[in-house]
Amino acid sequence: MADLVVTATLDGGGAPFRIAATDRGIAAAGWDPDEEAFESDLARRFQVPVVRLADARPDEPAAVVLREALPTIEALVRGSRVDDGTLAVDLSDRPAWDQRVLAEVRRVGPGTTASYGDIARRVGAPRAARAVGGALGRNPVSLVIPCHRIIGGDGTLGGYGGIGWVDRDRQLSRKEALLLREGVAVRRRGG
Repeated sequence: MADLVVTATLDGGGAPFRIAATDRGIAAAGWDPDEEAFESDLARRFQVPVVRLADARPDEPAAVVLREALPTIEALVRGSRVDDGTLAVDLSDRPAWDQRVLAEVRRVGPGTTASYGDIARRVGAPRAARAVGGALGRNPVSLVIPCHRIIGGDGTLGGYGGIGWVDRDRQLSRKEALLLREGVAVRRRGG
């Protein structure tokens, strides 16, 4: 496990986009207005101190990982197409199932989609589409692992969990916007 978690906050275009890294990679990334809750969750997950990048020693391994990742993550937040496949992620505290699912979702490239059922088949559990959805709902590294590219088997948006600080419609609107900026239009159910 990590010795320290280092955090930073970016302008997320309406809500702060928070990022955290351990010495192994990016451990959390997502829109979150509550910095204290974000840091508390990280402390609970990793059972180590959490410090802001500005307060970390420059040579601290987690700070080095975060500083190196920031330009790529800033580009992702702005909507630029970048090669994010080289970003190391730290999912060491996640269940094995979640790690398998998230690794497969990471292979879904910009401008493309896959269904929950597709991902279930790819990880060798063809009847586990709902369980795939559960793993995506627990994805701690939004955008880095692009769960917004996973849609319903009927070709509609499906769900988009993220964190619970906004309502379902706003979450779906975010998923829609993320897909649209990649050139993918996906309709909502019943629409």
